[in-house]
Parts: sequence; structure tokens; C-alpha cells
Amino acid sequence: MADLDTLRIRFARALEAARGPAGGPDPAPYAENLLTRWREPQRRYHTAGHLAAVLDRVDDLQEYARDPDVVRLAAWFHDAVYLPDRSENEERSARLAERALAEAGVPDAKTAEVARLVRLTVTHDPADDDPDGQVLCDADLAVLASPPSAYAAYTAAVREEYHFVPNDAFRAGRAATLRQLLGLPRLFRTPYGAEHWEATARYNLSSELEMLSLTPLEPS
Repeated sequence: MADLDTLRIRFARALEAARGPAGGPDPAPYAENLLTRWREPQRRYHTAGHLAAVLDRVDDLQEYARDPDVVRLAAWFHDAVYLPDRSENEERSARLAERALAEAGVPDAKTAEVARLVRLTVTHDPADDDPDGQVLCDADLAVLASPPSAYAAYTAAVREEYHFVPNDAFRAGRAATLRQLLGLPRLFRTPYGAEHWEATARYNLSSELEMLSLTPLEPS
């Protein structure tokens, strides 16, 4: 379980750093709104625990970022809107960031950058000259390099989020996602991610893809 009080403090720090000395409204209501979203009942993987894990990985990778606090805010918003049966979650999350951060006193340029980073999580394919995008995408995909038991828990949670999808359709959709990821020249773009996560993540993805092709999933 994620420590919600710690998450509230982490949001306030990132927001205050991003908006600078001009300040703005109390961060607490914004943090509370986001945490309410991250704890919605339809979530099984995209929970406050996932948010905390992504923030931890951003901390690990912050030396590579141009503006780590902007990346942290993007982590907060990247799955803030999440309905498993909808395809525009990233776009709606980005628009939420644009509205909320402007109201919260974040300068226009940084608000736009947060929204851009959120939209980047559609493809997880940042450009070579996009260090902030690389850090966010690496942090979001770091779960793919989990040890076997944690990776199994991740895949089970994803299946639970899509409980309404018949098994054959889920296998086909999940396999397409795995192939898209495996087709990227590199899953991880930061030096740390490339060194520590790439090989394990590719092994996990390839193993899952093989299992999907061989073993029918049990009915949910």
C-alpha cells in the first residue's frame, strides 16, 4: 500500500518547485483530487502504488532529467484519468494537467511540458534529445524489469483491470502491446535504465508473449 501522507508531501514539493517563488494556491486540494483519482475502484494496477513506484523511479533517474520536478508532476498526471474501456485516457489526463496546473500557479511553459510528457506515455518512445521524456517513460516502464513474482502480480493486475474483455480478445490485445514494446529499438533510454532494466524487461515480455500464445487464460 502506498503511504498517502508521503505522496501528499511529494506532490506539494514538486508543485512548489515547478511554480517557483511566485507561489500559488494550497497544493493540498490538488493532491487530494489526484489521489482520489488514483484510488478509483476500477484500478488494479494503475493505483496509488503504481504512482509511488513511478515517482521512486523518477528519483532514481533524476540526474538525467532537464527538469525533474516537471517530470514528477507528469508522473502524477500520467494516468490520472484511467478507464480501462476507453482509449483516450492519456489525452484526457494531459488536459486535466493543463487545467489544474495553470490554476495551481505553474507557469505556462512548464504546464505545457507536463502535458506533453503525459501524452508521450501513449507510445513510450521519446526522442534522443528529450531527457525528460526519457526519464518519465523509463520510470513508467520499469515494472517490466521486475523479478518474476512481481512481474506475475503486475500482469495479473492488468488482467483484472480488463476483466470485462473475453479471454481471446484480451490475449490478442495484450500480445499486440507486447510486440509493440519489443519492437522498440530500446525499451529504456536513460543510461541507468539501459544497463539495469533492458535485458530483464525483454526477457519478461518475451516470456509473457510466449505464454499468451501457448496457454489460454483462465476465465475471470
